[in-house]
Amino acid sequence: MNVYVNNLSHAEISGELRTAFEVHGTVASVTIITDEFNGRKRGFGIIEMPDEIEAKSAIEALEGIKVAGHDLHLSDRRTVSSRRVSRDRRDDVKRKQMGERRNKTERRK
Repeated sequence: MNVYVNNLSHAEISGELRTAFEVHGTVASVTIITDEFNGRKRGFGIIEMPDEIEAKSAIEALEGIKVAGHDLHLSDRRTVSSRRVSRDRRDDVKRKQMGERRNKTERRK
């Protein structure tokens, strides 16, 4: 089962997250999501736990704990605000358009 973690610090905290979740069961992986274009952390991640009961126990126990000064928000499903999604899509379109403009300019030279 995947546990979605929001409000993450931009510091390297994957080890701290793994340690906190391992108290409640087996952790298969910890993934902190980064922006594909600039490599910066986006403030959320995914903890993969094979056992659903352990994952739900971890969610209940760890909701709101502080890690690196941030209160974590946990969910067993991905919850993304529509504003964030539309902003990300808009940014992707802008990046694509900028790339196309650069390619046209380079071809003219």
